[in-house]
Amino acid sequence: MARKIMSLLLVGLLLVGLLAGCGAKEEEPKAEEPAKEEALKIAMVTDVGGVNDKSFNQSAWEGLQKAENELGIKPGYQESKQEADYSSNLELLTDAGNDLVWGIGFLMGSQVEEAAKDYPEQKFAIIDNYYENPSENLLGITFKEQEASFLVGYIAGKMTKTNKVGFIGGMDFSVIHRFDYGFKAGVKHANPEAEILSQYAGAFDKPAIGRSIAESMYAKDADIIFHAAGDTGNGMIEVAKEKGKYAIGVDKDQNPDAPENVITSAVKRVDNAIYNVAKDLKEGNFKGGTNITYGLAEGGVDIAPSSDKLVPKEILDEVAKLKEQIIAGEIKVPASKEEFEAMK
Repeated sequence: MARKIMSLLLVGLLLVGLLAGCGAKEEEPKAEEPAKEEALKIAMVTDVGGVNDKSFNQSAWEGLQKAENELGIKPGYQESKQEADYSSNLELLTDAGNDLVWGIGFLMGSQVEEAAKDYPEQKFAIIDNYYENPSENLLGITFKEQEASFLVGYIAGKMTKTNKVGFIGGMDFSVIHRFDYGFKAGVKHANPEAEILSQYAGAFDKPAIGRSIAESMYAKDADIIFHAAGDTGNGMIEVAKEKGKYAIGVDKDQNPDAPENVITSAVKRVDNAIYNVAKDLKEGNFKGGTNITYGLAEGGVDIAPSSDKLVPKEILDEVAKLKEQIIAGEIKVPASKEEFEAMK
């Protein structure tokens, strides 16, 4: 009897096993989730003016911030306290795994070019430098600063009451020459009899020098001064506020810094250039091995939108016509001393 019961138990266990096997379903392998695309990393090395210079370094950083908000890139920067920092800062950002490293400013042109040669797999770009034969991993960006400077010069020539205006340059090289001679040409176009005082500070990060030069120019009866000197020029704007004089800003709209004194600014859209290159990079269209130039026609330079606060409408209407003539090639704005002298 016991043997019969044991046999029945074994048969039952076998049936349960078979039924369990028939009913079991193999788990289907889970579909792998698509890998998330890693955000592009783009960082910049500032010039000595620093990221908050209220000028082209700050504009460049704003371009990266816009690319972060609209394109999802991861931005970063490394500030240079002195020119000796350029090479090490470029190397630092390269080692950090950035997809693109920017040099902000003409002064680090040779260091960026050297870094592009040393790191052929790394992409580099620079603001304010043109290369004759850039390597495939290097992009140069320049601007027709003379075109915006001509327009603000015209405004200065029309608005001066003393028939004397001033120009303060940061350092004596081609980028600042474009500001300088474009401004002078605009002043003379508006007012052939106007006198133009001009001085170079020798630095972009010395507001005290900008103050000193401005005090001297205002004391000599200049009633409007234009600067192309980065943070150095901010010293001039402070003097304009203290003395109740007029000033013209650069790169960014500087009217907010002195709403009663900065009548206009020669705006250079470094932010747009930085953003456009980030967009190209994300779309796989990085234009290495070339140079890109932005002027009035490309929306790269202009006068500040705040100009209508202190500049009479009739002058702004004239400026609008001049802008059309420049874009059409009817007015060729000088970019150097030689071109300016040839106009006389």
